[in-house]
Amino acid sequence: MPVYNSSRFVSEAIESVITQSYTHWELIIVDDASTDASPQIIEKFSSNNSNIHFIKLSTNKGPGFCRNKAIAMAQGNYIAFLDSDDLWAKDKLQFQLDFMQKNNCAVSYSSYLHIDEAGNLLNKRIKAMPILTYKKQLRNNYIGNLTGIYNVDSLGKIMSPEIPKRQDWALWLEAIKRSKKPAKGIAKDLAFYRIRKDSMSANKIELLKHNYNFYKKHLGYSTPEALYLMGIFLWEYFFVRPKFIEIVN
Repeated sequence: MPVYNSSRFVSEAIESVITQSYTHWELIIVDDASTDASPQIIEKFSSNNSNIHFIKLSTNKGPGFCRNKAIAMAQGNYIAFLDSDDLWAKDKLQFQLDFMQKNNCAVSYSSYLHIDEAGNLLNKRIKAMPILTYKKQLRNNYIGNLTGIYNVDSLGKIMSPEIPKRQDWALWLEAIKRSKKPAKGIAKDLAFYRIRKDSMSANKIELLKHNYNFYKKHLGYSTPEALYLMGIFLWEYFFVRPKFIEIVN
């Protein structure tokens, strides 16, 4: 869990891990030099729970660096991610690990619901497609980072590239590549994604720039190839992804 100035939400995020029905977990929290009360809040949790490990950085390094530091420290057979303003459903870990073991699956993810800043449910569900190939994931990021789990024993530790955005897209693409078979999606809602007014993802133009750089600089495609993939990305975004967005009451 990377944290930066998340004092409004981090307690609820940590509680959603502590209250998991599956109890054999460790939570590694890396505070990215927060200037608010986040470190003090996290310290209270970590001092009372030996499963919570807290690292406080003295300088801001970005979420990719924080995730990688936590990944490097992780001792478990599986790795999952939760941002400091999002939440897991109580049975998230138990249900998903059972699913992965039953289906001999190295990479899995699930459907999830949107909530507002106050934690109220919004009328939006992001549905997980049952099978996600490398080719399909290359076209668009279909894995909600707060829902994904990968098997360390099978794939090794997969680090996030330290790029401004799309670190999660890159990580899950690499996970599918290493697994040599598609990721499997779970229809059940296992997490809650918080929509914030100050979120970077609200700036669509900036995201397009990050997407282009993801194809060209991170994956190493030529300019024509990167532009072609951007065209496919936009097709997926406007005409395919909406099929996996459900309005709920």
